Amino acid sequence: MAIFSRTPRAPLEYSRALWMRLWVGAVMVFLYAPLVVLMIFSFNDSKRNVVWRGFTLKYYDKALGNDVLVEALVNSLTIAALATLISLILGAVAAVMLWRFRFPFKGAVDGTISLPIIVPEICMGVAFLIFFAKWLEWPTDLIWPFNLGAIIIAHITFCFPFVTMVVRSRLATFNREQEEAAKDLGAGEWAVFRDVLIPHMRPALIAGALLSFTLSLDDFVITYFTSGPDTITFPVKVYSMVRFSVTPEVNAASTLLILLTILLTAVALKLQGVKAIAETH
Repeated sequence: MAIFSRTPRAPLEYSRALWMRLWVGAVMVFLYAPLVVLMIFSFNDSKRNVVWRGFTLKYYDKALGNDVLVEALVNSLTIAALATLISLILGAVAAVMLWRFRFPFKGAVDGTISLPIIVPEICMGVAFLIFFAKWLEWPTDLIWPFNLGAIIIAHITFCFPFVTMVVRSRLATFNREQEEAAKDLGAGEWAVFRDVLIPHMRPALIAGALLSFTLSLDDFVITYFTSGPDTITFPVKVYSMVRFSVTPEVNAASTLLILLTILLTAVALKLQGVKAIAETH
């Protein structure tokens, strides 16, 4: 019977198994192959994305020369930036509040903050439409960027719970003895928060900011219900273009957006790495 006995593997040793590597590789191909195909066909010299006809950059010139498409991209980037900044502040404050303090109905507050993560987007979109159009009678003829206010408010509503969740998970690993040691050395509450707690929260803040920016930039359903007649975002514009056909112009614009997202992620990770190296010295 000793022939059939096996030495149990440690959890980390499964990554060395061939079947596990093949499975992970297949999953990665399944996830990223559509993006690679989209980027390749953005250089296709054909109006139809069915057969490869040759290499060209004319559709990038056409996409960048489309004033409506560029305006939609600028609107999406502005909305995502403002929504990310405000969501980062609200989410961090909410996470610290739920982690540090005890107060009545804390469970209800926690559940209410997490509600936008659970509720379907179509329900939130209809709710925002009724809220802004019927209750507030939000004006739709404001100048830029105030005409983006309704969309920004809606994006903050579903973005900051994700920041709260990520930051709160990070705070669960915080050693409170560091706070006590800082106070024993004469640090006040603000100094402890600034010099002890925020550095511990920084990886979660960066992750929450990237998550919020991506969610806001890619959102279509809620934006579709809250945008005004003269306000268009990049996902809504792309949707209006692909209703007829998926042209290389759409692929080119989508490729530029993918590259922008990758660039922002790389910059954020680079800054985080430089900051970590500086703190070690």
